[in-house]
Amino acid sequence: MFLISNFLFALAKLVEILLGVYMWIVIGRAIISWVNPDPYNPIVRFLHEVTEPLLSRIRRMIPVIGGSIDFSPMILILAIYFLMSFLVPTLKHMAAAIG
Repeated sequence: MFLISNFLFALAKLVEILLGVYMWIVIGRAIISWVNPDPYNPIVRFLHEVTEPLLSRIRRMIPVIGGSIDFSPMILILAIYFLMSFLVPTLKHMAAAIG
């Protein structure tokens, strides 16, 4: 059983790291959007390609307010924070209960 416990604990840490990295990518995308970035810059393209699938889904549900204020990055960051606060501890508690 310790094998499953260790696997769940490692999975929780991996999910925590990936969610943290993705949150910083979304923050970087939001900061870059304040200026007029070069759309051909590889970093700008990477940030756009990685974040746009989730941000576009959020924008479909919650439209841009006032024509210029986009709350989708903030909503995505809150969703990531919720997953980090709910999913990661749940996996760690499951691992502790099994082990």
